[in-house]
Amino acid sequence: MRFPILFALVASTAAAQRPIPAAQRIPTGVRAVAADSGERHLANVRQLTFGGENAEAYFSRDGTRLTFQGRVDQSGCDQQYVLRLSDGALTRISPGDGKTTCGFFYGDDQRVLFGSTHDNVRGCPTPPDKSKGYVWKLDDYDIYTARRDGSDLERLTHYGVYTAEAVVSPDGKRIVFTSLKDGDLDIYTMAVDGSHVRKLTNTPGYDGGPWWSPDGTRIVYRAWHPTTDSAMAEYKGLLAEKLVKPNRMELWVMNADGSGQRQITSLGGANFGPSWTADGKRIIFSSNYKNPRSGNFDLYLVNLDGTGLEQVTTSDTFDGFPMFSRDGKRLVWASNRHATDASSTNLFVADWVR
Repeated sequence: MRFPILFALVASTAAAQRPIPAAQRIPTGVRAVAADSGERHLANVRQLTFGGENAEAYFSRDGTRLTFQGRVDQSGCDQQYVLRLSDGALTRISPGDGKTTCGFFYGDDQRVLFGSTHDNVRGCPTPPDKSKGYVWKLDDYDIYTARRDGSDLERLTHYGVYTAEAVVSPDGKRIVFTSLKDGDLDIYTMAVDGSHVRKLTNTPGYDGGPWWSPDGTRIVYRAWHPTTDSAMAEYKGLLAEKLVKPNRMELWVMNADGSGQRQITSLGGANFGPSWTADGKRIIFSSNYKNPRSGNFDLYLVNLDGTGLEQVTTSDTFDGFPMFSRDGKRLVWASNRHATDASSTNLFVADWVR
């Protein structure tokens, strides 16, 4: 079945109680678009946002909603939203100040975790210095939780440095996240109330983007561990400025307690945004390994031993941040395809063809 275009700025009842300012109102709807040539796993592709920069869209457990971060234009700052898939109804759940990232549903889909800078830095954090090349800014996020209508905002961490990328375990009891709190980018777990923090990675270098397997026994993540003195010096120098270069990352997997860490890809380039297929047998991720100097990222599948690499998307632009619905029947991701301008990143969902 093809969805007709349904293009409107709509809001849920909860959002109507907390109106979203025009400068933060993401254009949402549902529009059927064609899959690109060779995208044999994707059917019934629908575009869900229509302008601005929108990314890291993740399904609720029941598959009826997405949480994502978005901004309308370059003058604004990413805020956290909940999008109802049935009609495109939009709710902003972050306070509206500062910058947000990395949301995730939990608590029977009634609550959402996300990272925010609003208590640490008022307004939008300063963007990175372009003279440093392509770098990611490690803004001073801490992790917050709110109800999916934006009420009952609570702060879970109080580190005042980059602490984000939070994902809740399938049993709803623990959170895995990335933090700079001990001076390096490492992966940690904690209870859903913020207690019982445990550090899982210790190798100097970048460890981040963790994601629980569907059975909660393993965690996939991205990593880059400098192997030369000069590379380590560059990494630490950038880290001191709260920056990191994401152009060299491979995928790793470990047990949920941090044991058994092992690298599963050796592709070169930037491999990031990993999550799992619904059966827990494969990893889906984004990579530019075919042309590491380009912004053309595609989605790929790979087995846990690094074999069976399979390309999923073929668009000649950016595709990233993939996640399967719990039943494995749908895939959501962010893409620059069909963009109206070079800076526009939108959300897409498709039925998954096995």
